[in-house]
Amino acid sequence: MELNQRKELFSKAYVRAVAAVAGCSVDQPENDYDSVDLCIKAIGYDPMQPHRLELQLKCTSRDVLDNAFVRYPLNVKNYNDLRVTTFIPRLLIVVLVPENIEEWIQQSESEMLIKHCAYWVSLRGMPETRNTNRITVELLRQNQFTAEALESIMQRISKGGVP
Repeated sequence: MELNQRKELFSKAYVRAVAAVAGCSVDQPENDYDSVDLCIKAIGYDPMQPHRLELQLKCTSRDVLDNAFVRYPLNVKNYNDLRVTTFIPRLLIVVLVPENIEEWIQQSESEMLIKHCAYWVSLRGMPETRNTNRITVELLRQNQFTAEALESIMQRISKGGVP
């Protein structure tokens, strides 16, 4: 299997693991026309309020970190799809992995360690770009995609807020 396909599958597995711990279900749309790879649904919230989240996933082993940000070169099509206001909020999730695929996970009988980390950002309301190919987006390093972060995001959107 090609490395990029493995990265795609790994990023989906990462998000599914986080969602499971947060008590959310995950669905995968049949097509990715609107830059939506996975949909997350919170369980147990008011059925009259929005409680869904759509995600565009990226996975990279490139050096994209600095002290405060993950700087990821995103396709302009994905950027435009993620910056528009939609009924269901959308996030970009960037999963960072080691260069060497054998280091992505470490397993024993007592634990499974997934390396490295995932970060999230909402691009909703971001300005148009004149770029035609890629635009570098900044994800705050403090916005780690964890079960606690996902629970907090789902609580905010269930009350009509934004991620």
